[in-house]
Amino acid sequence: MNYYLDVVKKYAVFSGRARRKEYWMFFLINFVISIVLSIIELTAGISPFLSLIYGLAVLLPSIGVGVRRLHDTDRSGWWLLIGLVPLVGFIILLVFTCLEGQRHDNKYGPDPKAGGY
Repeated sequence: MNYYLDVVKKYAVFSGRARRKEYWMFFLINFVISIVLSIIELTAGISPFLSLIYGLAVLLPSIGVGVRRLHDTDRSGWWLLIGLVPLVGFIILLVFTCLEGQRHDNKYGPDPKAGGY
């Protein structure tokens, strides 16, 4: 849960680097919260208002952690836009986010693993 809260605290931080664990834990917790909200909406018979509000609330933190994850692999945050290409873009972005980050400092900052984080 700390990884999720750390990403939310860095609400619109697009500089620096994010480890794989930080990115994927945020993704997992975000996914679980979205599923729970959808189940609540379906059982209550209400429109997807809660899911929409939650999705908008985590939009900037999601983009921010995605950019920082790409920075960890020494890629520009603009690579997130490749996700807009149907299917192929998603696969490429998935591979980039699964790759291990550089073990040394790069132009986006110091290695986040070196700091014990």
